[in-house]
Amino acid sequence: MQHTISSRHITFEDVKQVLEPSCRLVISEEAQLKIRTCRDFLDRKVDGSGTAYYGINTGFGALYDKSVSAADLGQLQVNLMMSHACGTGEEVPAEIVKLMLFLKIQGLSYGHSGVQLETVQLLADFFNHGILPVVYEQGSLGASGDLAPLAHLCLPLIGMGEVRVGGERMPAGRALEKFGLKPVTLKSKEGLALLNGTQFMSAYGVWCILASMRLEKVADVVAALSLDAFDGRMEPFHHLIHEIRPHAGQIHTAMRFRELLKGSEMASRAKTHVQDPYAFRCIPQVHGATKDTLTHVSQVFFTEINSVTDNPTIFPAQELIISAGNFHGQPLALPMDFLAIAMAELGSISERRTYQLISGLRGLPAFLVANPGLDSGFMIPQYTAASIVSQSKQLCTPASVDSIVSSNGQEDHVSMGANAATKLRRVVCNTERILAIELMNAAQALDFRRPAKTSAGLERLMTAYRKEVAFLEKDRVLYPDMQSSVTFLQTYSFDQIIHG
Repeated sequence: MQHTISSRHITFEDVKQVLEPSCRLVISEEAQLKIRTCRDFLDRKVDGSGTAYYGINTGFGALYDKSVSAADLGQLQVNLMMSHACGTGEEVPAEIVKLMLFLKIQGLSYGHSGVQLETVQLLADFFNHGILPVVYEQGSLGASGDLAPLAHLCLPLIGMGEVRVGGERMPAGRALEKFGLKPVTLKSKEGLALLNGTQFMSAYGVWCILASMRLEKVADVVAALSLDAFDGRMEPFHHLIHEIRPHAGQIHTAMRFRELLKGSEMASRAKTHVQDPYAFRCIPQVHGATKDTLTHVSQVFFTEINSVTDNPTIFPAQELIISAGNFHGQPLALPMDFLAIAMAELGSISERRTYQLISGLRGLPAFLVANPGLDSGFMIPQYTAASIVSQSKQLCTPASVDSIVSSNGQEDHVSMGANAATKLRRVVCNTERILAIELMNAAQALDFRRPAKTSAGLERLMTAYRKEVAFLEKDRVLYPDMQSSVTFLQTYSFDQIIHG
């Protein structure tokens, strides 16, 4: 599988393709020409002028007023790469490092960054050979670009730092030798082009958007199973209700539930209760609001991954070099905080449905076990879900409202978007685990309703799930079932039972 780097807009479908293990990147002739044209212009501009250009022939940050001689311009960039590789904490997951490489290559290929073609090609070689730089989660303020993580991402280009190949950690120089690759000799501005940019935030954000797109479907399907297992009513999903409050996500959620539960014996049978708790009755409103948030955040990140975010920015056609602030992460930090809140709410309402299912209501046994008392049944998975929900709430304190002055006051307002990115991923992963626990409970509760059946699509889901997690006859160790449920959510094709 091949993906061609060009000036056309990349989509989330392109990102999915790029994450496939077989995908290889090829830099188009058009992109190569733009890269060369920009580099040639920069060389002429710097060689033929005594003008100071930030980061090209000056120091960085608060050292912007220090000039650097022509003979030292390459060393200036090497020093930048070395001095900024100050990340710490956990390693960035391999999939996100892969996305960082892809997004950095894409951004440099628009021809506004002044890098050598050899530099961009070596990044592509890293991607194609599975050479993934070791990058750390902590260190970026999300303002002058993701400086520390991008330094770790790009330091192997000059033979420094560490990488993983097939999971094995090794010095970058050894990996270069292994694949017959040579480190690049940096020229003016290149280190700055590599380190400035929002690719750490963008990679995390895009990964979380793709995961959230999957989980909003999972949440609807699992909630539909819970609704039937709880003997819930269908009136809250009636189209007339949502036509008079026509939020797009709300309308879409209600329509999806009508489709998911079409033909269900449980849904169509007469009810003795006239109303359901909010966790069931307000699913369209709560799940729908998350969908609308996801739509907004996706639009922001679509713009971002098709943008140039390093500094200074070079415009060869206009013969301009402009120092500005496209690397600032505020456009990403705010939406990532928003998405974290939205995804945490999917987890929060899921845990409430689990609580209702184990509460001994509507003919279901307490804690969903035949002999409550001797057996605790599903008592403690709800504790686990509640603990995770609480952690997600804590993680939803917005990072974007914080700012700490850096670089001796030159960088006086920062986005903290990198922190927003890493905690967003934790919230998304938390939500997946909470939904897996709800699925365990919903499947158990539905089996207590037999021989009554749910819809054909949900029955297929139940059949597939029961191959992985058995009905709980009496107490057993449940953490393997919880992990199997997470794996099931990650691997089962929910699209086959979703019609819209």
